[in-house]
Amino acid sequence: MSTTDLAALSGLELMRWIQSARPTDAVTPSIGRLLGMRFDEVEHGRMVISLDTRPDFANPLGIVHGGIAATLLDSVMGCAVHTTLPAGVGYTTLELKVNYIRAAHTGGQTLTAEGTVIHVGRSTATAEGKVLDEQGKLIAHATTTCLVMRPGGN
Repeated sequence: MSTTDLAALSGLELMRWIQSARPTDAVTPSIGRLLGMRFDEVEHGRMVISLDTRPDFANPLGIVHGGIAATLLDSVMGCAVHTTLPAGVGYTTLELKVNYIRAAHTGGQTLTAEGTVIHVGRSTATAEGKVLDEQGKLIAHATTTCLVMRPGGN
């Protein structure tokens, strides 16, 4: 699908297209390729994204760097917001608040993040998210505020 074709998709359609795309497709978000993110569930106002930890994710203490959870949360909450937006309308993160609960290990454990929209207005949107490990234990949770960017300004 061309970039022009992608621009004509609603946010929900775009997220579903990314979900079905091959990981090597050029338009798959590069941060997703870099971290090995999988779009597991895509619904209006809700996203589930997972990844498998690896040694490259380690901080100096040998556990998963907090930036991995923050990036996963920023992605899942932002994508949840995007699913509510019409074609031609974008968003960007204005604020991200992350609470870390426990460490994740680098040995190939699956981390699953769920993002849910709280509110979408004309110029801002809010969402919440959480990251769970394979045992369903909470790793981190977050909230975000996103700027909704409409053609011609807000």
